[in-house]
Amino acid sequence: MFRTRITTVAAVLLSATIIAVPALAQTAAPAPEPKKSRLTLTREKIKEMRAKWKANRPKLKACRAEVKKKGLTGDDRWFFISGCMEKA
Repeated sequence: MFRTRITTVAAVLLSATIIAVPALAQTAAPAPEPKKSRLTLTREKIKEMRAKWKANRPKLKACRAEVKKKGLTGDDRWFFISGCMEKA
């Protein structure tokens, strides 16, 4: 009984795969060239900010210490450091 169920399930999965593969091959169209993602722009922005900040290492070290004390992570961390570095 158990063998029959397994065989039936395997046959159904195999037939579904055989039917689905040609359908996928027919619908493939050339994709347009992707635009720059926001993630790439964000990384570029972060690289620019870090390059500016490295010119003033003592201040950057102090800002990072504040971030660590406050426990900020992710975007909050970057925004805080950015604001901290712009302060006089």
